[in-house]
Amino acid sequence: MQLFVVQRILGLLLGLFSVSMLPPMAVSWWYQDGALDAFFSAFFLILVSGLALWLPVRRHRRELRLRDGFIVVVMFWVALGLCGSVPLLLASNPDMSVTDAVFESVSGLTTTGATVIEGIDVMPHSILFYRQQLQWLGGMGIIVLAVAILPLLGVGGMQLYRAETPGPMKDNKLTPRITETAKALWYLYLGLTILCALAYWLAGMTPFDAVAHSFSTVAIGGFSTHDASLGYFNNPLIELVAVFFMTVAGINFALHFLAWRSRSPRPYFGDTELKTYIGLLVAISAISSLYLYYSESFPTFASSVRHGVFQSVSISTTTGFTTSGYYIWPSFLPVLLLFASFVGGCAGSTGGGLKVIRVVLLFKQGKREIMRLIHPNAQVPIKINGASMPSRVVDAVWGFFATYVATFSFMLLALMALGLDQVSAFSAVAACINNLGPGLGSVGANYAGIGDGAKWILSLAMLLGRLEIFTLLVILSPEFWRG
Repeated sequence: MQLFVVQRILGLLLGLFSVSMLPPMAVSWWYQDGALDAFFSAFFLILVSGLALWLPVRRHRRELRLRDGFIVVVMFWVALGLCGSVPLLLASNPDMSVTDAVFESVSGLTTTGATVIEGIDVMPHSILFYRQQLQWLGGMGIIVLAVAILPLLGVGGMQLYRAETPGPMKDNKLTPRITETAKALWYLYLGLTILCALAYWLAGMTPFDAVAHSFSTVAIGGFSTHDASLGYFNNPLIELVAVFFMTVAGINFALHFLAWRSRSPRPYFGDTELKTYIGLLVAISAISSLYLYYSESFPTFASSVRHGVFQSVSISTTTGFTTSGYYIWPSFLPVLLLFASFVGGCAGSTGGGLKVIRVVLLFKQGKREIMRLIHPNAQVPIKINGASMPSRVVDAVWGFFATYVATFSFMLLALMALGLDQVSAFSAVAACINNLGPGLGSVGANYAGIGDGAKWILSLAMLLGRLEIFTLLVILSPEFWRG
């Protein structure tokens, strides 16, 4: 373990993160909202902490090893989750405890969108901007992590494409090409954000709201500058813009990268994961819209389709925007949408959940086992995009799924032991480990009413979901530290 190399990277990371306090400082100065001191103090504290770590080991420049990579990835989220809570703690509005501030910060950086804040509409503009910015930074971190880093460690959904897909996943070590790939992804991500902000503005949002919501839309985060989320605007055009960009952001960014590089939409066309992803969104939207209409939840067919499509896309992609209280919708619809979040977005997107490609492989593996029962000696390959998947990949998916279920069950029981009812506990774990945000029952509107113990468990769930579970669990295993 090269601890000095890890320490150097952590120091650099904190130093860079301190710069993220400057835009909220500018917003606070512009609106004179009284939060400038909190952001300046946070900037100073985080910068000094980063320098204190970096200066003593600044000359230790060595190539990262596998174990170092795991440590760096985990500390990226844990350290920034803790540091991100500093301005929320120092601000007078909102008045937050340490637990609430860390929960809000981790929720932002992991693009979960679960909030403990009530009265969002009356908060300082700089705090509102900062929450949205956390999600935007976390979303880009997820893309670079998924496409450029996790495959090198042998974890994450992108390993499924690494052997077959040309492009950024072909690299097997940290090289300048990875840096170039990450830079290209930044440009794509920034370009989508600018387009989304312009579309929101043209659709009727104020410039501040347009920029703020573009951050959380492209990041598939779900934070809003209003308590009523996008329902505050009551504007079908704004909802249409959100549906389009949520769908785009839920697609594998490697496909965006390849399409951009080849200046052709062809990479999108034969992709199994993308076709499944779009098919699921269409099917769930149709079911929700029709059931809302026939249950007379909304007065017209058009309004049923409007709310059904928006909420289906928002929850299925694990964004978490709302236009109405979906958690009080009739019959099975809230549970259907919550189950859709288990599938989530595509691998290599800003979406959460199991990822579509894993669900596809689980389905194909189940189908293959049925075929083997009928034809015991048959060789039945599992194919994705026309290529046979190695047995190692299929085994990894089953291992991930088993670990996911075990982790989910443990956290569910822990929340119920702390006093949450079954519906609230189940949906809270699902919403956090899938990086969705809004749940059902007592966590339908926000998470302010649950205890501190439950919030810490759910903060861990958010990190586990964002780090693809194995990345964090491997750090906690004794074998990792013995080797």
